[in-house]
Amino acid sequence: MSAITESTVPRPARHALPETGERVPPLSWPIVGIFTGAIALFAVSTWAAVTDRLPAPATIALSATAIFVLFTVLHDAAHYSVSTRRWVNVAFGRVAMLFVSPLISFTSFAFIHIEHHRNTNDHENDPDHFVTGGPRWQLPLRFPLMDVPYLGFLVRHHRSRPRAEVVETLALMTLSVGVIVAAALTGHFWTLALVYLIPERVAMFVLAWWFDWLPHHDLEDTQQENRYRATRNRVGSEWLLTPLLLSQNYHLVHHLHPSIPFHRYVATWRRNEEAYLERDAALGTVFGHELDADEYREWKALNGRLASLLPVRMPQRSSARAAQFHEIPVASVDRLTSDSVLITFDVPDELRGEFSFEAGQHVSVRTDLGGEDVRRSYSICSPATSGVLSIAVKHLPGGAFSTFARDQLRPGDRLELMTPSGSFGTPVDPLAVKDYVAVVAGSGITPVLSIVQTTLAVESDSCFTVIYGNRDADSTMFRAELDDLEARYADRLRIVHVRSRDPRHPAELRGRIDRARLATFLETELATAGVDEWFLCGPVAMVTGLHELLIEQGVDEDSVHVELFHGFARSTVTEGYPPATLDVTLRGEQHRVSLQAGDTVLDSALKAGLKAPYACLGGACGTCRAKVELGSVAMDQNFALRPAEVEAGYVLTCQSHPTTDEVSVDYDG
Repeated sequence: MSAITESTVPRPARHALPETGERVPPLSWPIVGIFTGAIALFAVSTWAAVTDRLPAPATIALSATAIFVLFTVLHDAAHYSVSTRRWVNVAFGRVAMLFVSPLISFTSFAFIHIEHHRNTNDHENDPDHFVTGGPRWQLPLRFPLMDVPYLGFLVRHHRSRPRAEVVETLALMTLSVGVIVAAALTGHFWTLALVYLIPERVAMFVLAWWFDWLPHHDLEDTQQENRYRATRNRVGSEWLLTPLLLSQNYHLVHHLHPSIPFHRYVATWRRNEEAYLERDAALGTVFGHELDADEYREWKALNGRLASLLPVRMPQRSSARAAQFHEIPVASVDRLTSDSVLITFDVPDELRGEFSFEAGQHVSVRTDLGGEDVRRSYSICSPATSGVLSIAVKHLPGGAFSTFARDQLRPGDRLELMTPSGSFGTPVDPLAVKDYVAVVAGSGITPVLSIVQTTLAVESDSCFTVIYGNRDADSTMFRAELDDLEARYADRLRIVHVRSRDPRHPAELRGRIDRARLATFLETELATAGVDEWFLCGPVAMVTGLHELLIEQGVDEDSVHVELFHGFARSTVTEGYPPATLDVTLRGEQHRVSLQAGDTVLDSALKAGLKAPYACLGGACGTCRAKVELGSVAMDQNFALRPAEVEAGYVLTCQSHPTTDEVSVDYDG
């Protein structure tokens, strides 16, 4: 048998490019059009600056817009997409380069830009990595200086560049410095700054942001590794983004087919959309939500039905590895009822990812009151699509934190807030058509309010019924907000108020929500077969009784979601649980501790000085959730984890006693 060398073996076709059907035109008239318009706009801004006919901000805006547009001319010229005649591309490129950045020659820019295409996302060799790979806090400083690393890149490679190109670049740099010095000496420096120096930096900022950072940030694949995931298309609101970004929202198409003129990117994508999706093309929405191929198809179907409205902002879970505390300032404290307040937090930008949440999740609040470490868990009541984090606190007689929140907490105060956790809610799907029912009492409305608002905003065809129990109208938390929601979603939201101490309330809705009352609803208005998801939140006795009734009625247990603000008292039975060796993974670090007979996993972690997350200690909140990787445990009680989570190995560590000699749990799992 003869040997076959590597070079004779066909390589996989997973990176093979689809045929675009596009060709470079003899002359790109759209380029001619935007070039002419940009030059005319720059002439107007120059006239305005010289004659002082417009305010300085208006002059700067006009010049910056002209320079921004001329970059697309320069960009297409660098890829020789303006014309099939090389000299036409060079002519357009040289003129545009004088406006965009006269510090380097057009041919030098073309060389540097092609190197970016060859080495996209390669830290060592991508000249644009200065922008796309920089720390986020530095980006406002890096964006306007985008062309500075270009000079460094050119210096490093000057020996390999043609002598004429290097001489042209040196001549342009000398000329640029000479013009600035001459303007300063003749008293025209401010005019030059208005017409060019300031607008050019403004345009550079926007160009770096829109043409480099938006398409490339947070993508790890290089062009050599996977050309379909080295940059992305940003979909949604094309009616606005495509003209605003001059088609660079379809930047992936440009990197796949660099010679296609900018105005043909969209047509190319539409012609070969399925071929790109089969190759796992990188896609993101206007709001930065990353989409795989199936999600994109669903998103496209949704937006087709909604006539190309803005894409849905999908809720995201916290990016924190494990729940942990951060000191967060209070933005506002608003009275809801005589005994409850709404607290909204001012989450810093650098922590927004960690404090992202899904509807139904909760946070733990910790503060020092009179020398005592007080820790409480509260459901998030704001919609997960809002970017706002709010909790509602109802005063309990003798309650340390609820009394403090009602009487003393003020905007500007700082509280320690744990990153969101919990799984009371269910994933939302823009294409879902479901019927939801929530049965809540008192402050049990807080997580359900977030779930209702988020679900109805994302799932345009789903319906919700809320059965809400209170003493009377005045004690009803979020009464006005619920009225507004019911008016807004009149065809999809129904709120049934049950009141125990209101003699004027309809007799059939007077009393407490209990097993008998829910049974009546099931017989008259709520057929269990027509409900897809149930949410129960309130006192332990109410929730457990309703849960039992629904299961008896044949409702699938996985579709009944339970949230308790307080579990039963912790079990004091410790007999029969042996000592064990405990391995704990927490925030990326592993720890080995000894667990004494009868202790829970959480007890042992805290005794060892680990800052393991916890809140209620009663099995109700789910804050202490972790995954058992080795060994087995027994839980005293569980009111927070779904059956599927338990089956997958998750436990509440505040309730878990090892039943094997060695146990390994992962809080980051």
